[in-house]
Amino acid sequence: MQLQTTNSPFSKEQVEWLNQLLPSLTQEQKVWLSGYMAASGNTAVQEIAASVETEQAQAQRPTAEKREATILYGSQTGNGQQLAQQAADQLKEQGVDVTLSSMHTYKPKQLKDVKHLLVIVSTHGEGDPPDHAITFHEFMYSRKAPKLDGVAYSVLALGDSSYEFFCQTGKDFDERLAELGGTRLFPRVDCDLDFDEDANEWIQGVLKSLTDQAGESQSSSTQQSEAPSTGTATYSRSNPFPAEVLTNINLNGRGSIKETRHLELSLEGSGLSFAPGDSVGIFPENDDVLVTQLLEATSWDPEEAVPINKKGDVLPLKEALQRQFELTVLTKPLLEKASLLSENDAISQLLQAESSEELKAYLEGRDLIDLYQDYGPWKGGASDFAAILRKMPPRLYSIASSFEAEPDEVHLTIGAVRYDAHGRSRTGVCSVECAERKEPGDTLPIFIQKNESFRLPENQEAPIIMIGPGTGVAPFRAFLEEREELGVESQAWLFFGDQHFTTDFLYQTDFQRWLQEGVLSKMDVAFSRDGKDKVYVQHRMKEHAGELFSWLEKGAYVYVCGDETRMAKDVQDTLLEIIKEHGQKSVDEANAYLTAMQQENRYLRDVY
Repeated sequence: MQLQTTNSPFSKEQVEWLNQLLPSLTQEQKVWLSGYMAASGNTAVQEIAASVETEQAQAQRPTAEKREATILYGSQTGNGQQLAQQAADQLKEQGVDVTLSSMHTYKPKQLKDVKHLLVIVSTHGEGDPPDHAITFHEFMYSRKAPKLDGVAYSVLALGDSSYEFFCQTGKDFDERLAELGGTRLFPRVDCDLDFDEDANEWIQGVLKSLTDQAGESQSSSTQQSEAPSTGTATYSRSNPFPAEVLTNINLNGRGSIKETRHLELSLEGSGLSFAPGDSVGIFPENDDVLVTQLLEATSWDPEEAVPINKKGDVLPLKEALQRQFELTVLTKPLLEKASLLSENDAISQLLQAESSEELKAYLEGRDLIDLYQDYGPWKGGASDFAAILRKMPPRLYSIASSFEAEPDEVHLTIGAVRYDAHGRSRTGVCSVECAERKEPGDTLPIFIQKNESFRLPENQEAPIIMIGPGTGVAPFRAFLEEREELGVESQAWLFFGDQHFTTDFLYQTDFQRWLQEGVLSKMDVAFSRDGKDKVYVQHRMKEHAGELFSWLEKGAYVYVCGDETRMAKDVQDTLLEIIKEHGQKSVDEANAYLTAMQQENRYLRDVY
């Protein structure tokens, strides 16, 4: 501490002398001097005393450990990335030094230098890692994986409980990190499609664990700071925008067995923006007919107040069933909870390990009405059932328009789902709501789901190959509209397929115009029901195998969108076959070629 001449009884020379003396004094000498002279009451002496007290307090105060964390995410549709960013933002607000990275770009050998590791990862398909986490996942299970003694970690696992291997990738990472010597900073949390509350609890739990580990008081370090109100709503998943329906038309021609709706929604006043490859999330409502059937089957009182969340908020039963809960999908976790309410032993037998195939068959195509009727009598009433139901998750649809071309609108391509199963007609919750119950002038609660894993090349000169049968063509309409708006002139090749040329050629006039204008270089179509033999997009790929491989060798980016179970698998197998044959490679070399394309972000999939 330096004395100043202002308000000091010392001359300039004395102040200079004191400023030379004070730094040379020991702590004991400073204490003695402050005690001896404190009675004089002059400002300079008080400054010396205050300085001594401050130094003593700092010396006695325990030094808080610096809080730092590395967040790695593996995301297929963008949920994992969104939650990783949310976690990073909240931790940074509380003074945590955060490193945020996709598993796709992270160098795994850096793990051994990490102190706190937070993993946020989704599970894709039947227990598989998302595309951009495959290589990292394989490394972690290889002999090259480093020992992680001293690394404290926690895993947030995302999944869909309607799949058998729910949150499997997150479970894999949680177990493997422990095997490598890591210790759990906070227990793994497994999230279903309605992940908001569970994910927030995980973030807060991780933050408290970091705080406790650093030896700081929870009250001083984790107090949430309120952002100043701007008076403008920020629309997001937790605060969806009521988008007005501008257009709602059927893209299929008369005589088609399909119904594919083209929706144009207004974004005016929302502040929302998007890029080609992003999706729109819609929070749907259950059909009033289905809700009425459930109430009749159960004899529940439609006006009974039931809980709708962990905070204890309540709504009348009928409103809660219509707007808050998933009624049309049964899952194993739901049946496990329901078994505690059932007096029928058959449901417990269905949940036994040896009955896995029977359980899988039962879950297919049934809903809550079936469950209630099949496994009664039941203990408890409507509130008990409401407590075990899954929150209504949003439905995601690939955006079919360019923000650059139409910034006040967003276009969607939605196939209406209708089928018969187990003696009753069934419908898709969101798709049929859009098809039958939303007219121009109505609104839909929406948010934008970013998907950085499905983007046009930064290098606009790179060729692109787009493979999207049925509604999978939606993002490619957005790609081409964007390229038209920006004047991109590189080569673009589209493979599209559906059932019939005359009734099911979605966006035919758009694609034909882009072909004429050169925005689209090539288009190959496959209409599976127009000939004697069924022809799909992978057959068209084989017909042009040599040219397709030459595009790959020129650095083309390959995009696949649509059904994962059959189409995407068949397309990938065809790609590998083409690479093997025309690249004159072995099976392992062909796999390595495609893996390298994935690592270079040249093989991108948006599959479901």
